[in-house]
Amino acid sequence: MDFVIEHLSKSYEKKNVLRDVSFSFKSGRIYGLLGRNGAGKTTLFNCINRDIESSGAFYFEENGLRREVKAEDIGYVLSTPTVPEFLTGREFLKFFIDINKDSIKNIRPLDEYFEYMSIAYDDRDKLMKDYSHGMKNKMQMLINIIARPNLLLLDEPLTSLDVVVAEEMKQLLRSLKGERVTIFSTHILDLALDLCDEIVLLSHGELEAVGKADLDSHDFKEKILAALREDEDD
Repeated sequence: MDFVIEHLSKSYEKKNVLRDVSFSFKSGRIYGLLGRNGAGKTTLFNCINRDIESSGAFYFEENGLRREVKAEDIGYVLSTPTVPEFLTGREFLKFFIDINKDSIKNIRPLDEYFEYMSIAYDDRDKLMKDYSHGMKNKMQMLINIIARPNLLLLDEPLTSLDVVVAEEMKQLLRSLKGERVTIFSTHILDLALDLCDEIVLLSHGELEAVGKADLDSHDFKEKILAALREDEDD
């Protein structure tokens, strides 16, 4: 299954953030969406998620057949986790499962989900307002794992996590990639090279696939850095 973007454009006043973007993403792979801060990565995600209006189209394609992207197809993990802080972790997880029980496959006991995300037993009944950034991020990831979206958008979710949590999240994403299209935005080149199967550069409002034939090549990194420098000067 492919997720296809065709002629997607978005402008704010006189600034063209996305310029006639067309690209095809294949399931089973993690795409590193690499760009400077302010390059338009979050804008691209918000267009796909229909949080903001834009021109162009996007759809799923499989065996030559196209279908519309529905809200339930998309999972979106923000860089700053957004969770209902007046609920405990257990209450939030139960509420999410209850309202989505018709679409969730093979519902498991709540504690099995918490174990899967390495959330300590004592933390499961705490109000989420007392959760650390990393724990809130885990809860965001957990509901997307349960929902099993066909398209998972990750907006710099590892940037502010400690080393242990970040490594746990990377291992989790690798284990889940076969079920969906995963697009992971970041401005950190080494993180993209470590985690992602493909690198897609967002520069000058356009998407460009960058080959990863030689990850240790100095020329490879210099090509990407040069493009990002040009984007800053644009």
